[in-house]
Amino acid sequence: MLYLDNSATTQPYPEVISTFSKVTEVYFANPSSVHKLGSEAESLLNQSRKQVANLLGVHEQEVIFTSGGTEGNNLAIKGAALANKHKGRHIITSVVEHPSVLESFKQLEQVHDFDVTYLPVDENGIVSIERMKKEIREDTILVSIMHVNNEVGTIQPVTEIGQLITQYPKALFHVDNVQGITKVPLDLKKANIHLCTISGHKFHGLNGTGALFVRTGVDLLPLFSGGLQELQLRSGTESLAGNVAFAKALRMASERAEEQSSTMKNTFTKLKRELMNIDGVIVNTPQENTAPHIINFSVPSVKAEVLIHYLGERNIFVSTTSACSSRRKAISTTLLAMNKHQDVAKSAIRVSLSIDQNEEIINPFIKTLSKGIEKLSKVMR
Repeated sequence: MLYLDNSATTQPYPEVISTFSKVTEVYFANPSSVHKLGSEAESLLNQSRKQVANLLGVHEQEVIFTSGGTEGNNLAIKGAALANKHKGRHIITSVVEHPSVLESFKQLEQVHDFDVTYLPVDENGIVSIERMKKEIREDTILVSIMHVNNEVGTIQPVTEIGQLITQYPKALFHVDNVQGITKVPLDLKKANIHLCTISGHKFHGLNGTGALFVRTGVDLLPLFSGGLQELQLRSGTESLAGNVAFAKALRMASERAEEQSSTMKNTFTKLKRELMNIDGVIVNTPQENTAPHIINFSVPSVKAEVLIHYLGERNIFVSTTSACSSRRKAISTTLLAMNKHQDVAKSAIRVSLSIDQNEEIINPFIKTLSKGIEKLSKVMR
């Protein structure tokens, strides 16, 4: 099996699964309970929070455990906008954000009457700092820009955007770092980030785990009503085993990223070069400012779903657009925003690597892909 859909989800590390199982079995008590078992569970939860904070370079009281990227993005965006609407009603994002971000902004716009600016991107999928300067206003209270694009891998200039936002004291800066964490370094303090979303299943953790960084002093309106267990911002009994496993995965992935970063970059570069040499393939991932694990390409002569099924029958697994929208068979709005032709946007395929993969994956993938394109192109004609 050749699994190349790691931006959708990664295979959990065995150690992470083992940790989850052990904590579930031994530390099953509710961390909010006042008895001894509850206190032990709470202590373990606090240790995990501290470990995540250390890995992110933030204070432990700035880490909120969530169920993943979608919840983190919703809490950050809606929570920040609704808690700070008395300061202004203008909010900014880009047209190439993850659906959980774009839909949150649309809801704020349509239901809560916020004034939303959707920033365009250039042919490389990058937001213009100059355009941001023109659009940001004195009544802007929130800017949300992803770090790494989940479809094409473009790295946004979030540090430069964060520095710009320092000139607007009412504005909070949220970064969706789901695709960037452990792959592309990001200094949360240097980038002046107030809110940052990460998700465990993108770095060999478990589905349903994640965290939201909330800088001290940032006001959020909780989305869930209840006991306010997570630092009074997220109600619900904590998933202790999930949170401990999340911390374990983040530590392991961070350590392996340091060891394997050059291997991943070399694999990415060579795979991209091989794809560019195949007749009929158009590589959509830009040449520069891209993450080392996502390559997006199109084969206009073949339907993307047909090619994906062909590869899948040969135990090679890739995807179309974002995993959150791939089953809708919708055209890639990200590629359209990058001014790609409709046929290119409609036939896009994403290959995404894991930290532990190396050049051994290239030859079997390229050979099978080339044969598939040749065979299916004849059938389509």
